[in-house]
Amino acid sequence: MSDNQLVEALKAGSETAFHELITKYQEMIVVTSYGFLHNQEDAEDVAQEVFIQVFRSIGKFRGDAKLSTWLYRIAVNRSLNKIRSRKSKFFMALDEVFEIDNDASPRSPFDEVVNKERARILHEAIDKLPDNQKTAFVLSKFEGLANKRIADVMETTLSAVEALLNRSKKNLQKHLVEYYRKS
Repeated sequence: MSDNQLVEALKAGSETAFHELITKYQEMIVVTSYGFLHNQEDAEDVAQEVFIQVFRSIGKFRGDAKLSTWLYRIAVNRSLNKIRSRKSKFFMALDEVFEIDNDASPRSPFDEVVNKERARILHEAIDKLPDNQKTAFVLSKFEGLANKRIADVMETTLSAVEALLNRSKKNLQKHLVEYYRKS
C-alpha cells in the first residue's frame, strides 16, 4: 500500500492500515528517537507516543509533506520534549564512531576505556548544542538525511539547515577544543 493509500485508510479508521503504518515506520522512528535519547526503552516509548499521536491526529494530516517527513517531525519533537521533561543530559548513539573494524586486531581493555571516554566527551559536547543544531546534526550525521529532507522535517529552508550544520560543527569543535585544553 502506498503512503497516500495508507493515509486514506487510516483516515477511514482501518485497523489494518494502522498495523501496516507501524510495521513500515516503527524502526525509522525508534532509530531517530534513539539518536536523541541514547536509550532504547525511551526511544521505544517515543515511538509509541508517535503512533498514538498519528492515530489521534491523522484527520489533520493535509499531505503537504510526505508521510515519513511528518513522522520524522513528530519523532524529533517528541524526543526533544522527552529530553526537556526529564532534564537529563542529551546523549547520542556514537559508539559506532569509535568502533574499530572487527577484522582488525582485537581491542585491549585500555582501548575500550579510551573509546568510551571519547564517546562520553563527544556526547557532552553535543549536549551543549542548541536544540535546532542538535536536530539538524542528528538527522544529517546519524540518520543520513539529505539537507533538503532535513529542511522539510524541521520546516525551514535549505540554507537555514546548511547554516545550522555549519554552526553545529563549529560549536562542537569549540567545545571539544576547550575540553582538551582543560585536560
